[in-house]
Amino acid sequence: MIKENNSAQQQLELVYIENLVPKDHILRKIDKYIDFSFIRDLTKDFYCPDNGRPAIQPVVLFKMLFIGYLFAIRSERQLVKEIEVNVAYRWFLGFSLTDKIPSHSTISQNRITRFKDTNIYQEIFDNIVFQAINKKLVDGKILYTDSTHLKANANKNKFTKEQITQSTKDYFNELEEDINKDRVAHGKQPL
Repeated sequence: MIKENNSAQQQLELVYIENLVPKDHILRKIDKYIDFSFIRDLTKDFYCPDNGRPAIQPVVLFKMLFIGYLFAIRSERQLVKEIEVNVAYRWFLGFSLTDKIPSHSTISQNRITRFKDTNIYQEIFDNIVFQAINKKLVDGKILYTDSTHLKANANKNKFTKEQITQSTKDYFNELEEDINKDRVAHGKQPL
């Protein structure tokens, strides 16, 4: 006999968000080994301590962007939607299940006004990569994919070693393009 379970959505439960995130989740490793507190010092000159509206903590803002970059989330609007429903993302950012997630426009405005024409994104990204290398989380020699088997048409005896740098500006340029396409599609002016 099949029994319908209609009451689960209205049930009150006491849970720890800590217990809802799988022990082997990549964000757990990142949280354990990467110290994001350096972001406060790097960004302190961009914030006024006693004037204006309360700001998103810079560590949270950059962790949000880090999630977007790490999981290839192509827009700030989509990033906020993903954070709203993903328990692991909320845990990583320090949000409870009921905390309101900052608006996508807040992220955009910080990117296009407060941090415009700075290299703050690159400094933060470089620091995170440096920490990851020091903790042996990455070495640049092995590429992990989503478990899809990839075949290459390549000669194992003929190759060149190259170090490829991809700027965080590339990621933000792609974000900007996607935002402008979305704005035009909704009858708004591009930024």
